[in-house]
Amino acid sequence: MGAPIRTKRWNDPVEPDDGFRLLICRIRPRGVPAAKETWSDWWAELGPSRALLDAFHGKHGPPIAWEAYVARYLEEMRGAQQLWRIRDLGRRAAAGEVLTLLCSSACHDPAHCHRTLLARLIEAAARGGPRRA
Repeated sequence: MGAPIRTKRWNDPVEPDDGFRLLICRIRPRGVPAAKETWSDWWAELGPSRALLDAFHGKHGPPIAWEAYVARYLEEMRGAQQLWRIRDLGRRAAAGEVLTLLCSSACHDPAHCHRTLLARLIEAAARGGPRRA
């Protein structure tokens, strides 16, 4: 396979080998002027929907479990635009382009973050295999 897919928070230090730094949050970080953006591009549709974020954070009731979040996020990534983006990133990774997926500055646990789920989807797309996280 090509280059590995990395994950970070958008405010983690930029490193020379980060390659294409892609912000994958539905909501753009507030108060960050364009001149101080640390990402190469922003694809909001690869982030969880506001409804899913609200459910995960318990905004309108008890927070949903991680397993429910995973299932709902993976379902959201089956949309036409999301599939096209994932396949595009998979082709780029397979060709050796370094990709760094950037999430919220508040997200401290990559094991419980959509960036890790998305990285797995992209890796599967790079192998030409089924989309599984």
